[in-house]
Amino acid sequence: MATRESTNGAQPTLWAVSDLHTGHLGNKPVTESLYPSSPDDWLIVAGDVAERTDEIRWALDLLRRRFAKVIWVPGNHELWTTNRDPMQIFGKARYEYLVSMCDEMGVVTPEHPFPVWTERGGPATIVPMFLLYDYSFLPAGATSKAEGMTIARQRNVVATDEFLLSPEPYPTREAWCRERLATTRARLEELDWMTPTVLVNHFPLVREPCDALFYPEFSLWCGTTRTADWHTRYNAVCSVYGHLHIPRTTWYDDVRFEEVSVGYPREWRRRKPYSWLRQVLPDPQYAPGYLNDFGGHFVVTPEMRRQAAQFRERVRQRQSR
Repeated sequence: MATRESTNGAQPTLWAVSDLHTGHLGNKPVTESLYPSSPDDWLIVAGDVAERTDEIRWALDLLRRRFAKVIWVPGNHELWTTNRDPMQIFGKARYEYLVSMCDEMGVVTPEHPFPVWTERGGPATIVPMFLLYDYSFLPAGATSKAEGMTIARQRNVVATDEFLLSPEPYPTREAWCRERLATTRARLEELDWMTPTVLVNHFPLVREPCDALFYPEFSLWCGTTRTADWHTRYNAVCSVYGHLHIPRTTWYDDVRFEEVSVGYPREWRRRKPYSWLRQVLPDPQYAPGYLNDFGGHFVVTPEMRRQAAQFRERVRQRQSR
């Protein structure tokens, strides 16, 4: 297949990033620094751009003017309704407002036809998804949501979603999740099963990435077990996600998973990645030694190892009380 080449010699690339959190001091310049390597590059933005609707619009509009195509999925932060937001809308109505806003800017959302990447590494159908979570990523010792929430509260781990992410008109967030799962799966089933896909969701499709969380109880707000086989069932060549603020590359069932978050300044200043943008297609074919021991895209220093060991020990002591 022939590929287009830009005047600077770069060929089209599909990139991804998430968790820009532009409302945090220091993160807006990160967003402003994101540029394509060729005029035909596409960009996946896998959620948590910001909390305020005006800041979400600013960031997506900026990126849409730079990249040939931008594909966005919502994270939990876009669905928060804070008292500082100029749009006081909640739940499903808020999501629909954001979809309409993206439509005006030419940004692809989970409600649009799935775009097909036909450049290097293609063809591949890019599947932006909005699935939420259903509290089924249970912490150790729990057999139900109620038990999991009790354990989390005992250890002072409660996601802000419990206060700011309204599920209305659904009775619960897990009910909204069930509806999104059914809707998304119906669309996935319509795809040619031979066609490679890039599955994009703010939350990881499998539970394994949550094993790296410093606070294991936070897994409750990180996904659903009902997507555990989607990466194989729907022929994924890559699964793109964010949310965990643990940017790294891992493989499950020989499928590449890319956690592409920027995270908060206090996080990325300690472990700034080689690049803010992650290459999705063509397959980057990472050279030996490029990824650190954990699949991360940054150098792990002895000091970082020492601090991580101390933190894990504090977590162990907290859990044993």
